[in-house]
Amino acid sequence: MSGSPTNPAVVVPALSGEERANRRNAVLSGFLGWTFDAFDFFILVMLLDVVGKEFGRTRPEMAATLTATLFMRPVGAILFGMMADRFGRRLPLMLNIVFFSVVEVLSGLAPSYTIFLILRLLYGIGMGGEWGVGASLALESVPAKWRGILSGLLQEGYAFGYMLAAGAYYLIYPYFESYHPHHGWRYMFFIGGLPALLSLFVRAKVKDPEAWHRSRTDWSAYRRTIFSSWRRFIYLVVLLMLMVAFAHGTQDLYPTFLKKELLIELKLNVVKWSSLITIFSMVGAIIGGIAVGKLSDHIGRRRAMILAVILAASLIPLWVGVHTLPLVFLGAFLMQFMVQGAWGVIPAHINELSPSTSRGFFPGFAYQMGALCSSGISWLEASLGEKSTYSHSLTYSMLMVMILGGLVIWFGPEEKGVHFG
Repeated sequence: MSGSPTNPAVVVPALSGEERANRRNAVLSGFLGWTFDAFDFFILVMLLDVVGKEFGRTRPEMAATLTATLFMRPVGAILFGMMADRFGRRLPLMLNIVFFSVVEVLSGLAPSYTIFLILRLLYGIGMGGEWGVGASLALESVPAKWRGILSGLLQEGYAFGYMLAAGAYYLIYPYFESYHPHHGWRYMFFIGGLPALLSLFVRAKVKDPEAWHRSRTDWSAYRRTIFSSWRRFIYLVVLLMLMVAFAHGTQDLYPTFLKKELLIELKLNVVKWSSLITIFSMVGAIIGGIAVGKLSDHIGRRRAMILAVILAASLIPLWVGVHTLPLVFLGAFLMQFMVQGAWGVIPAHINELSPSTSRGFFPGFAYQMGALCSSGISWLEASLGEKSTYSHSLTYSMLMVMILGGLVIWFGPEEKGVHFG
C-alpha cells in the first residue's frame, strides 16, 4: 500500500482527468469573470473625459459615476453571494456575468448623464456579485497549498481586464471615433457585452466544488453563522475599505493625471501614451499579484501584504513625481506591482478568514462593504486634483491610505492554510 510520505497509513487518492479539468476550469472561470468585470469598469476610466464632454459634465461629476458603481457593489454581493451559498457557485456566477454584460451594453446607449448614472449604479450590482462567487468557486476547487499563487492569479484577472481596456482604448477607440465622431465611446461599451458568452463556458465546463456540498446550509444556520462572526466581519470591512481605496486610488484617476498634467507637459499624444503607460503598469500588476501571492504561502499572508504596502509608499515620488518618460513607465510598473501584489493575497486571505457555511456571501459582502465605505476615493481625488494638482492629490491621499492599511493588516488575524469545508 502506498501512502503519504509523512503518514503511511493515509492513502492519497489520485485525481481523475475529469477532476483535474474541473479544477482548471473553475480557476479559469473565476479569472475570466473578474477580467471581464474589470474590463467593463475600466473602459469608463479610460473614456472619462470623452463621456463627460458628451454629457456636458465636469471630471468630478464623471468620477461620481465611478463612485456610483462602487456604492452599489454590496447589493450585488448580498444577492449573488446568498444565492451561491444556498444553490451552488455555478448558477449565480452565470447569472451575474449575463447581468453585468447587458448593463454594460445599455450604458453605451444612454441618452443622458442621468440615465448613464443609473446604469452605472446597476452595473455596480453585477460587479459586486462576481468577485465573491468567482473567488469561492476557484479557491474551494484547489488544494490549500496552491491558494497563495492561485489567489494572486485569480485577483490579477482584474489587472488583466484593466490592461485589455487600455489596449482597446489605444487600438479600437480611434477607429470607432473616426467612423462615428463624438460617439465612438459608445461602441466601446458594446464590446463590454461580449463577456456574456463566458456564461456558456461556466454552464458546460464547471461543477460546484465538493467543499460547497459539505458546507451547504439552510437559512437559519446561515443567519447564526453570520451573526456569530460579526467581529471578524467588521475587521474585514475595515481592511477591505483601505485595500479598495489603495487600488482605486492608484488606478482610477491615474490616466487623468497623465492626460491632464504629465503628457501635456511632455507634449505627447495623450491617447497613445496614457494607454501604453497603463498597459505597462498592468503587466507589473499581474507579475506582482502572482509573485506576492506565492510569497504569502511561505512567509504568511499578513507579512507579504505589509511588505508590498511599505514598498508602494516608498515608490510614490517615482510614481507621480518624475517628468521623463522612462521613469514614468518604471514608476507606474513598480507601483502597480506592489498594489496588486498586496491585492493578490486578498482572495486567499479573506476566504480563509470566512466561515465555511457562508463563504459565497461572507468574503464577497465584506469586500463590497469595504468598496462602499471607500467609494468616494475617485471623487475626492478628482475634486482635490481640480483645485490643486493631480500629482499632489494622488500623493497625499494614497500616503494616508497606505499608512492606515499597513497598520490594519499588521494587527489583524490570519488563518493561512485552514481547511475548507
